[in-house]
Amino acid sequence: MINNKVLSIILGGGQGTRLYPLTEKRSKPAVPIAGKYRLVDIPISNCINSDIKRMFVLTQFNSASLNRHIKNTYHFSFFSSAFVDVLAAEQTPESKSWFQGTADAVRQSMHHFLRHDFEYALILSGDQLYQMDFNEMIEAHIKANAEISIATIPVNEKDATSFGILKTDSSNVVTSFIEKPSTDLLPDWTSETSDEMKAQGRNHLASMGIYIFNRQLLIDLMDNPDTIDFGKEIIPQSIDSHKTLSYQFEGYWTDIGNIDSFFEANLGLTDDIPKFNLYDSKQRVFTNARILPTSKISGTTLDRAVIAEGCIISAAKIEKSVIGIRSRIGKDSTVINTYMMGNDDYENLEDIDKNKTEILIGIGERCFIKNAILDKNVSIGDDVRINGGKHLEDAETDQYVIKEGIVVIKKGAVLPKGFTL
Repeated sequence: MINNKVLSIILGGGQGTRLYPLTEKRSKPAVPIAGKYRLVDIPISNCINSDIKRMFVLTQFNSASLNRHIKNTYHFSFFSSAFVDVLAAEQTPESKSWFQGTADAVRQSMHHFLRHDFEYALILSGDQLYQMDFNEMIEAHIKANAEISIATIPVNEKDATSFGILKTDSSNVVTSFIEKPSTDLLPDWTSETSDEMKAQGRNHLASMGIYIFNRQLLIDLMDNPDTIDFGKEIIPQSIDSHKTLSYQFEGYWTDIGNIDSFFEANLGLTDDIPKFNLYDSKQRVFTNARILPTSKISGTTLDRAVIAEGCIISAAKIEKSVIGIRSRIGKDSTVINTYMMGNDDYENLEDIDKNKTEILIGIGERCFIKNAILDKNVSIGDDVRINGGKHLEDAETDQYVIKEGIVVIKKGAVLPKGFTL
């Protein structure tokens, strides 16, 4: 089986500053998405669905919650060779610095990988939303006798300036590469795409940051400590000397690079036919199997709402919003265009009774919340009004951050009764 020859390496990324404050207390792969998952569940699930079950996750910032999530979630048979291991940056006699880039992260961790028998290294990003059968890409790699394969997605001119763009020949072999080209260069950087993609003006092939390397080539390329990034150095320098294949992918894919794309990806799940399908029985997304009660909803008008397990909701209205696990929303509150991540625990009835004057975890009564992300375990008092939008300037306080009109309430923040923004 091909799968037994593949080792998956999932890159957790750097400090995740563009996703701040969601990455203030956790690593980027541990950021909650869709009300009940974590970002890292996406590449891990794609691997499991492709029957690739040996995975390393590389990270270096705030890795405690990521470690805990993976330890509590991914259990394989005692007699299986399957595993998901987190590798945090570590000092060794060979390297005393943190990961300097994607290739440097792989280089510093190579001694862990080489303890395993594999022919192909599948290198993935830990902050993308997509569903892909990696077997098809691996089979194309082997059939073409390639040394490197790059998953590519057709994009239009507007988006092309934000990606590494490839040119290919008639056999899908990559002939040249340019990082984030300016608009005036784009006419010279078109490639052959399907008729459906051409009809959408998607004539440029963007790198998805998903790679396959033959084992020995990866070892050889890691010998040069001056190359620290795959997209900026390894790939451009390897195209002329090593056969590099483009594997075109035409499904839904988005890079969760900043708050805006994160917000849009989550709210997109509320569409009647979402581009990212959580309901596909063949491409399931796995996560921690929590034992939670069903959600209880009283007197609430729901319109395009995604609601996770264990919620207690008495809101007046929830519209185009994702409500995460164990969320509590009080009477007569309205929630619009909002991602509420939920809570790690419930407050028990005795504590609630003792602290009637305190602000409970969740959203209080008569609140209005719009265009917001509520991180985990936030406490919002009664009569709070948050009306996010472009009319708000970027700002940061101890309790919230405003980015491009999106109000992000920080993890564990407490907003007093009557607070207005």
